[in-house]
Amino acid sequence: MPLNWTMPASLCKKSFIVITSIAAMSLSACTTNPATGQSQFTALLPASSEAKVGADEHAKVEAQFGKFMTGPIADYVNSVGQRVAKNTERKDVQYRFYVLDTPMVNAFALPGGYTYFSRGLLTLANSEAELAAVIGHEIGHITARHAASRMSQGMVAGLGAAVIGAAVGGAAGQVASLGSNLYISSYSRGQEHQSDELGVRYLHRAGYDPMAMAQFLYSLDRQSKLEAKENGKGTGFNYFSTHPLTAERVQKARQEAAKFAANNTENRKTYLNKINGLIYGDSPDQGFAKGNRFYHPALDFTFTVPKGSKITNATSQVISQHPNGTTVVFDFAKSKTTNPSTFVTQDWLKGKNAAPVEAISVNGQRGATTAFAGNVQGKNVTIRLTAIEKSPGQYYRFQMAIPRNVSGAFTNELKETTYSLRKMTGREKASVQPKKIRVLVAPAGSTVASMANRMNVDGNKTERFLVLNGLQANQPIIAGQPYKIVM
Repeated sequence: MPLNWTMPASLCKKSFIVITSIAAMSLSACTTNPATGQSQFTALLPASSEAKVGADEHAKVEAQFGKFMTGPIADYVNSVGQRVAKNTERKDVQYRFYVLDTPMVNAFALPGGYTYFSRGLLTLANSEAELAAVIGHEIGHITARHAASRMSQGMVAGLGAAVIGAAVGGAAGQVASLGSNLYISSYSRGQEHQSDELGVRYLHRAGYDPMAMAQFLYSLDRQSKLEAKENGKGTGFNYFSTHPLTAERVQKARQEAAKFAANNTENRKTYLNKINGLIYGDSPDQGFAKGNRFYHPALDFTFTVPKGSKITNATSQVISQHPNGTTVVFDFAKSKTTNPSTFVTQDWLKGKNAAPVEAISVNGQRGATTAFAGNVQGKNVTIRLTAIEKSPGQYYRFQMAIPRNVSGAFTNELKETTYSLRKMTGREKASVQPKKIRVLVAPAGSTVASMANRMNVDGNKTERFLVLNGLQANQPIIAGQPYKIVM
């Protein structure tokens, strides 16, 4: 049975007594939500305070993910968002829509109408109606006041008063303790279903095909399974970690859509034209990997990692994980200290480690390194820390967790990682280009295989093409119709 997201009236009264006696609050403990028609206990985050909470957290989102995307794609997302938002029950909310420049597939919302959609999610959608479905779902969390309800019932732990969003985690955060500052828990199953239902309602009111919700959820499910297949398990900040996805959700979304009159508005061609040329995967502004080398044209540096490593470009760090269990985390740090050795011992290690520190030089830049025994997830490892001066008071940092049984040859590869850090050449900057979504009209005689062979992706091209276009394996390619490929 799904977890309830509302509180019975009797509990509302009891909670109000507790709150007023402890916190001396003169608030109405329960309100009737206009979107759901249900009574909610939201005393700790009244509607009048949501805009302030959202504005405060919005600044933290920007600090975490960097500048939001601007230009035609951002304007387009906002226009679709405003079209959907006009059909909600909460006219007291000023809805704002932002696009994050990240390949991770995600969307999340803050109290007060702040909603965010990743570039990676836009590449996965196949119509304006599907984009509107995601927008409707996120708006549903706002209109249902899930943040206020969870916070007031002690179900939210996050930044400030309450945050609805996504968590950054994974092995790298455990190893390096350098994870994001934005932490929140995922939604309950009941809250997800309720937001899906509200999203379908808003889709229909806005004139879109209400079945688009189920279609996009199905694509998300396939994307999730493909990521798990290619990576072993999902990593980092993604839609699936904070919006639990099940076959039940897809089925319920179909059932909910069937309650409404048919509406065939999808605007597929319009949508595909809008995202044609959109960067797929990592961007030059965020840096990206090719093979075992990482490039960051905007910040002008590059380095290699041991061959066979999986590189993950997270928001504030680059994470490399090797099949033998070695993890390398690269990031930046600022300090008032201008001596690399002092930075390592006093700033990084806080004077807690007595291992000797060795001064080094990496391609003309001063550095310092040290190593000591450590334990990661119950396994004995060698921790290697290296700081390399970028400019006075600014440092590149490598943190390595190395299993004790690695070979000498592999240890040399890790040493090469440190000494491979350098500025990019002009030729590299000119030649290293990101992958982009290209929309191609299928010529006569096209097949899934012939279209997939044009994909510039690692791994299974056919499966990636099918997921990217929301197609089944047995669906024919229709000549004259547009399809997404990666080039």
